[in-house]
Amino acid sequence: MSRSQLVAEHLPLLRRYARALTGNQASGDAYVAAMLEALLQDGSLLDERYGPRAGLFKLFTQIWNSVSLNDNPDVATLALPPERRLSNITPLPRQAFLLLSLEGFSDIAETRQLTDTAGREMAAEIATDVLIIEDETFIAMDLESLVKNLGHNVIGVARTHADAVALAKNKKPGLILADIQLADGSSGLDAVNELLRVFEVPVVFITAYPERFLTGERPEPAFLISKPFQPAMVSAVASQALFFQRNSRNRSPRAATG
Repeated sequence: MSRSQLVAEHLPLLRRYARALTGNQASGDAYVAAMLEALLQDGSLLDERYGPRAGLFKLFTQIWNSVSLNDNPDVATLALPPERRLSNITPLPRQAFLLLSLEGFSDIAETRQLTDTAGREMAAEIATDVLIIEDETFIAMDLESLVKNLGHNVIGVARTHADAVALAKNKKPGLILADIQLADGSSGLDAVNELLRVFEVPVVFITAYPERFLTGERPEPAFLISKPFQPAMVSAVASQALFFQRNSRNRSPRAATG
């Protein structure tokens, strides 16, 4: 397999990680693009001692942690996330938190200790009301249990587009966990898009086919959980979504519109 094929194989999940780390699609994809540009200029940057996937994530981390890149206001090709500078949680623990919980890199030195640090720091800030949009009963039950164990309150479980819109408009959740394809043929993605026209809320999407929403070819979710999911994955992605929402509110309070 050629190097370009190896990169293409692992690119979707690298995009997922980048978006979760930065808080949105545009910033995450911009960092990935910067990594690919660096790799095109110097192929020796890819360290494949532990496999191409680990090498790509390592190179991305070097780009992300580049002081010159993050602090240079003249870098016009990269949409730098303001959350990167305003984070109350140090970048290294948050990276470890996502690498372990979301991407499954369990053999990174000091990862578990850093993950524990990030988990404790996030947990103190993120308790909220959660709406679950999921038509499969057992998956919905698992999510409800996980969410409660994280300290959140579940305001309801919706199994259709119509139920989701009705519940959310009535109870105004602080976080939504949404399956993308619902059994009655309706779409969790459509339901969320309808709700986001009414009020702002962080959303984590759940899908068995994450690669379909990690192409960068259209507006796509910033936060994705793959089916089947692990409890740590739900914790990591939900925490990130809420983390950036809180930072956004602290950064620029919205004026009321009438």
